[in-house]
Amino acid sequence: MTPLEVTPPPGGGGVSMCKHDGLLTGLAYTDNMEQKYTTYSPAQTKNLAKRFAQGILKISLKKKAIVIALRGELGSGKTTFLQGFAKGLGIKQKILSPTFIIMRKFKICANSCSNSCKFVNFYHIDCYRIKKPEEILFLGFEEIISNPKNIVVIEWAEKVGEILPKESIILGFKIKGEKKREIKIKFIS
Repeated sequence: MTPLEVTPPPGGGGVSMCKHDGLLTGLAYTDNMEQKYTTYSPAQTKNLAKRFAQGILKISLKKKAIVIALRGELGSGKTTFLQGFAKGLGIKQKILSPTFIIMRKFKICANSCSNSCKFVNFYHIDCYRIKKPEEILFLGFEEIISNPKNIVVIEWAEKVGEILPKESIILGFKIKGEKKREIKIKFIS
């Protein structure tokens, strides 16, 4: 594990520079690789997510969608992270937690990727209100994740853990202070 600490900038405002950014620039990863990040403000969490999304866009298409599972308690930064992630995909619409409608679909902007980008759709699924894991299947989940042109992010993924693809990218969020968050990213293949 290579830790990354996003340190607060002098004077406390804005987004700081990172000590190590290899994961986000190339997303060259190995099985069960885990990286830990610490952010000190919502702006830093969004910036980290934006760079993460830009790295995801560089990944070659797989046989299935890229699935990113977000786990963590209420208020731990999952939706804030998603707002930055969507911006990194070139999505202009405001990202809100889709708790009451469970799923939202966005088109990934063509200008957000290089000419070779083949990703088309971003699905944001919020499982907070799901009672049984099987309920996610009624949303067309199997069809969505079978399309390699999709990027799917699932909030409250712990509620549907047994249905997640084995190749999911797992992000764990922890509250470490009023604005301080710890984010662990684990690649499983």
